[in-house]
Amino acid sequence: MKAFAYDEAHGLADFALTLRDVADPVPGPNDLLVSVRAFACNPVDTKIRTIRSGSGGTPVILGWDAAGVVQAVGADVTGFAPGDEVYYAGDVTRAGSYAQLQAVDHRLVARKPATLDFADAAALPLTSLTAHEAMLERGIDYAADSVVLIIGGAGGVGSMAIQLMKALTPARVIATAARPETIAWAQAMGADHVIGRALAQEVAALGLAGQLHAIFSTTHTSDYLGDIPALLRPFGHLMVIDDPASLDIKPFKQRALSVHWEYMFARAMFGQQPERQGATLARIAALADAGQLRTTRTRTLPASADALRETHAALEAGTVMGKVVMEW
Repeated sequence: MKAFAYDEAHGLADFALTLRDVADPVPGPNDLLVSVRAFACNPVDTKIRTIRSGSGGTPVILGWDAAGVVQAVGADVTGFAPGDEVYYAGDVTRAGSYAQLQAVDHRLVARKPATLDFADAAALPLTSLTAHEAMLERGIDYAADSVVLIIGGAGGVGSMAIQLMKALTPARVIATAARPETIAWAQAMGADHVIGRALAQEVAALGLAGQLHAIFSTTHTSDYLGDIPALLRPFGHLMVIDDPASLDIKPFKQRALSVHWEYMFARAMFGQQPERQGATLARIAALADAGQLRTTRTRTLPASADALRETHAALEAGTVMGKVVMEW
């Protein structure tokens, strides 16, 4: 098969992904073999590129967002058959979706939304799973008076978090965005209020200082840690997905605040009910087909090494709004 792959970990300046012939993946007993029709790019792709090298002559294939058609099923697979149209994020410890074929554990997979094409569907899995696990699988009860803040409302994860909160809870949603186009995007996703980067002042201007039920920080967490504890109400929650250089948890004590790390790949990596991700993606598909969620794809490109280089540069610069998708 053809895949975009590289051999040694490297930075953007030495971008080395090339289209090459590699061995077809061999599906295990729990795997689907999927013909990838479209894949999306995520910040995790750029991070893995800088730390993971190939081994034993096997190159690295990035990419953990895909939609495609099942070609074959493993001996222990149930619920899927060749010809099924599916979507998934997969397992970061395995070869990714920048490839024509991919083997993926069927428990992490769902049938793609029937109303979306492959490109629109490929934009959804990683970000929707991340947002769902962070906001809706932490035992938090949202009531009509709940207010949540999503930092990074125009990014891939933030876009889905806004939509899921509006579709599945009665909470009021505040999102951050800085540029006119990202402000408009966060509003289109359903945010009730869009604010800038001066969190303390702008939340106070809304009359909500110390009253936020939860904050989901998807980016630049380090810049806001000094403000966050005072913004949350007692027994509130902070969810984090990025990698702050440090996180002093002592300021969170007085209000008895909870801090939750979200890492979407943890279920697959540690065998912790991976089937829950397939179930969540089925739920996302149903919401999309009912018109309650929209794809966050903002750009579609023919798959090429140049397009990948351009997209990785934009992801590292933090300028991507929504999701960039590539088609074979």
